[in-house]
Parts: sequence; C-alpha cells; structure tokens
Amino acid sequence: MRYSSKYESSILNFFGEFDNQKLVKTKRFNLINYFNLKFFKYLPSEGFIKSRFSFFFMFIFGFFPLINILKKNKPDYLIIHLITSLPLVILIFFNFKTKFILRISGYPKLHFFRRLLWRIALKKIYMITCPTLNTLNYIKQQNIVKDSKIKLLYDPIINIREINKKKTEKIEFSNYFLAVGRLTKQKNFKFLLEAFRDLIKHDNQLKLLIAGEGEEKKELNDFIKRNDLSNNVILLGYIDNIYPYFKNSKGFILTSLWEDPGFVLIEASYCRVPILSSNVWPGPVELIKNNFNGLLFDIDDNKDFQKKFGQFKTSKDKNKWIFNSFVLAKKFTTFNHYRTLDKLLEF
Repeated sequence: MRYSSKYESSILNFFGEFDNQKLVKTKRFNLINYFNLKFFKYLPSEGFIKSRFSFFFMFIFGFFPLINILKKNKPDYLIIHLITSLPLVILIFFNFKTKFILRISGYPKLHFFRRLLWRIALKKIYMITCPTLNTLNYIKQQNIVKDSKIKLLYDPIINIREINKKKTEKIEFSNYFLAVGRLTKQKNFKFLLEAFRDLIKHDNQLKLLIAGEGEEKKELNDFIKRNDLSNNVILLGYIDNIYPYFKNSKGFILTSLWEDPGFVLIEASYCRVPILSSNVWPGPVELIKNNFNGLLFDIDDNKDFQKKFGQFKTSKDKNKWIFNSFVLAKKFTTFNHYRTLDKLLEF
C-alpha cells in the first residue's frame, strides 16, 4: 500500500483496466493479469443488453481462473469491488482461508437476483464496507447479513497532492456555473437545462458548463439548439483534468436522481466551491446540510430549484459553506481511507 509496507497488495487486472495505471508501474502493487485473451478489453461496456452480455461472458470464462488464483496465492483478504457477483458465487460453493470483503461503492439496488445472491453468499462474508451512513443503515435494514459485519468506510476520492497540482492549470472559461457527470438519466441534466432555460429568460448573462460524455449527449445538444441556449450552455465533453473547472467556477450544481456518495460533490468541496445539490438519497442528503455547507433543493422540482438558485447566487453565507464542505471533504482522502481500512483489518 502507498502508506505502509506491512501489507503486500495485489490487483486483479480483470480485463486490462490497470494496464496504464501509474501506481501499478511504480511496483507498489503486484499486478495479476486475470485473462490472457486481449479481446476481453473490447467487450462492450455500455447499453443494458450489451453490458449484460459482456458480464455473462466474463463470468463464464472467469470462474475457474479466479478459483486458481485464490488457491495458488492464498491471500489473507480479497476485497470485492465493482465486479462482485463472480467472487460471491464462488464464495457460496467453495471454502477458502481467504477472508472476503465486499466493498460497496454506490447505492446497491437489491433486485430479486442480487438480494437472493447476497442473502446466500453473505453468510460466509468476512466484512461489508459502505461509503455512507445512509447506505450502511439501508444494508442493515435488509436483514441479509449480521450487523456486526457491516462497517463504514469512506471512499478514497481525494488525492491531496494530485488535486493541488492539477487545479492550478489555466482554462479559457470564467464567470460560469459548473455541472459534472456522465450524460445519463441518473445525472438528470435534462432537468438542469430546462431550469436554466427559465433562469436565462430573466438573466441572459448566466453561463453553465457541463462536463461529461454519455448516451444523452445528442438529446441534450438538440435541446440546447432548439431553445437557443448555445451562448449560455456549453457541453464540454470529457475533461481529463476537471479540478481547475471546479476551482474557477461560481458554484457547482448537482441535479442527480441518486448518488452514493457523489464523488463530484466531494471534489467540489475540496476545491472550495459553493454547492447547490438535489436532496437525493443516500449520499448528497447526508453530505450536504442545507445552509451549512451548501444548499439543497427538492429533487426534480423546478420551482424550488429557481428559488434556491436565487439564494445560491446572492447568499452571504458562501464562505461558511465553503469552509464546512472543505472539512467534510477531508474524510474522503486516500490517507483517511487507508487508515480506516487498516484499523478494520487489524480489528
């Protein structure tokens, strides 16, 4: 690990996602290539049917390689993250000395299959970590695993050295509000455009930048053109270094329908930007306290958004919000994540 030499850590390079990672190249981790077949990198990851096909394909071909890795390497712990069903199914049918830890990142929707799988597999799980208290309490309420196995572990979102270096980069924009995220239904950017269309009728100097790519890009672009918003709203596309955009904005706006915890909220907080967020569960409603470290508006409520945006622009409490949200962001540093995980493993 970066902060300690007492652990020997390995990363399962499932389908090439860690091939170009800087940390891997520094040899701080052992890289275990899961598949030798290069075409796994090119399996589709977007679209419901295509992504499910890719997942099924990887599940079938990954079943025995993962078993072999666990038998050969005999790790003390296996932290399961993102690709969870495969190791959980293996946990059901096999016994290992390895302790399996399920790391939840993002709100888990417990549809029938996942609930059934978790109810069976989690009987043998060593620990579950959750990124927010709301998610932790939600998992407890499901009664699918012992409460004593469920722990709070904030995500490692903030790399202090990296952000402090990157946020000084010069950008061409000024005097704007910012929204960031994939252009998907979850992020609710169509609502944001409709709200700004109404705001611009009363203040045509308003400027909104939206950073991100996704399947709704064409629909959002068409809305901008159809409503003559091209001078006020700019779709930036994917931005490799988003931090100077946070730093130089007049405020960050989140309109999501769900988030857990909401990485961009934490990044905006660390970059000392005032925040206007939907009061969405589980992450933002826990992280953003109204008029304490930002403002909350009722989810998908244009009227309330207009009202809160007016307060957001003119409030004299912005310095208080910025300070309090910056304190919150420090809970989500990579070092704090390591320190908490280290205590959990020792316990």
